[in-house]
Amino acid sequence: MTHYSDYALTLPPIDAPDEALRAALQAAIDDKTKPLGSLGRLESLALRIGMIRGETVPELNRPAIIVFAGDHGVADAGVSAFPAEVTAQMVLNFLNGGAAINVFTRLHGMALEVVDVGVRAPLPASAGLVNCRVANGTRNFVEQAAMTPAETGAAINVGIARVLRHAQQGTNVIGFGEMGIANTSAAACVMSRLTGLPLDACTGRGTGLDDAGVARKRDILARALAAHPGASAPLDVLATFGGFEIAAMTGAFLAAAASRMVILVDGFIASAALLVAARIDPNVLHYCVYSHCSHEQGHRALLAEFGGEPLLALDLRLGEGTGAALAWPLVASAAAFLREMATFSGAGVTNASA
Repeated sequence: MTHYSDYALTLPPIDAPDEALRAALQAAIDDKTKPLGSLGRLESLALRIGMIRGETVPELNRPAIIVFAGDHGVADAGVSAFPAEVTAQMVLNFLNGGAAINVFTRLHGMALEVVDVGVRAPLPASAGLVNCRVANGTRNFVEQAAMTPAETGAAINVGIARVLRHAQQGTNVIGFGEMGIANTSAAACVMSRLTGLPLDACTGRGTGLDDAGVARKRDILARALAAHPGASAPLDVLATFGGFEIAAMTGAFLAAAASRMVILVDGFIASAALLVAARIDPNVLHYCVYSHCSHEQGHRALLAEFGGEPLLALDLRLGEGTGAALAWPLVASAAAFLREMATFSGAGVTNASA
């Protein structure tokens, strides 16, 4: 366990996968009744799943998506095409089953959980909503840090607790989505500060800004970065520029990796949370499957930072965990062929000559 006293936080240790299993997994894949390598990237995906689970015959159970929601004070500075109240409105849409993530999780048989970590407007009690509110949205980080250390730690603990709850229910494959107007601004600042990449490379159109809106957004974020020169350690950067939902996803990534879950990484915001998690413990990256490369500026650079190759490139820029949900059938297929496909020796099929 690693302790962060300023954040009232204790994080679980993450072990690297057992490299001794790699050769056995590759041999199992190569012995399937197919020409060598003929399933292409599905084979490398199967190998990754087996390494994550520590099994040559992995079984994936109860796939789940957790959507974390929180508001951002920087929305008041005019960085988004949508007003802050849309966060609460979209959470209600999730609860009513009307959003894209509802459609995709229903279609693919995935559990869906919606967690309020810090939506500005208190939401009505609902059987489908998990209330883990830390505060009514973050502060405007142009003027002051978005969260206190205690708030940051509390939000991280929300993500850890929710993942462990799903683990208790049998989940071993999980993805994280988010809802929070202005969270591309938070993610851009986190990315720029932790990677050293220029802000222009990290800032995109978000929910659909025009050219003038993007220029205004970059100017506001540049002022914010300049206002906090001392924020450089991962948790300090998260507290200064992040959001409650980003902090919760950071904890969720760490807990899922510690639990040896297959993690379906969604788009730009989720990847910014993963960046913080990876700066805290690089072993988290061993447990990640990169579902897609989004249309949002900066996401491809984040994937390169992780050394990750996305399964899909559909120009998505929605968030909510939609890319993770769309990638799940590919992940399930990779595990299934490794688990169920006949071998040359078992099926009595003659293999290619050496």
